[in-house]
Amino acid sequence: MNSIKSNKKSLSSEQREKLLGVLKTRFEKNMNRHKGLEWAEVRAKLEANGEKLWSLHEMERTGGEPDVVDQNKKTGECVFCDCSAETPKGRTSVCYDREALDSRKEHKPKTSAMDMAAAMGMELLTEEQYRELQKLGEFDTKTAGWVKTPADIRTLGGALFCDRRFGHVFLYHNGAQSYYGVRGFRGSLRV
Repeated sequence: MNSIKSNKKSLSSEQREKLLGVLKTRFEKNMNRHKGLEWAEVRAKLEANGEKLWSLHEMERTGGEPDVVDQNKKTGECVFCDCSAETPKGRTSVCYDREALDSRKEHKPKTSAMDMAAAMGMELLTEEQYRELQKLGEFDTKTAGWVKTPADIRTLGGALFCDRRFGHVFLYHNGAQSYYGVRGFRGSLRV
């Protein structure tokens, strides 16, 4: 039992309180993102799920500025998403997935977006989620982010990414093994 518990991802009480304070401040400053939700309800969900709180800490640590952007009406789950103005700085210069990373013979990035998201306990945004986020503000006007790519595109070696330019959200394709300093990824987390 101890070995299972020691593998859990958790925060110290100091880290926990500091993160909850940051999340509360961001929540209160951006009420347009989560109309009808109360911070006390969100906090209770977070306090009941230490691993999700750890994932939010990782999102924050890498520059994502996570905030609540939706709530599932059936389950009551809150959906957090990276709300930083640009792609989180701690998550750029990554190719799409492990297969893409392994296919590079030289100049490999340190990791892939899919691997990093999994290690952080979150998921890449879908194109639909990315477009919904853009209704809450203007994000990625200078950067871009990988989005979940359909299997038929990925099988052919491609991957999808999005950004916002000229007042519009664009969807593009690239080889999954490519990576750039201005392309990273945004994630979502259900709590």
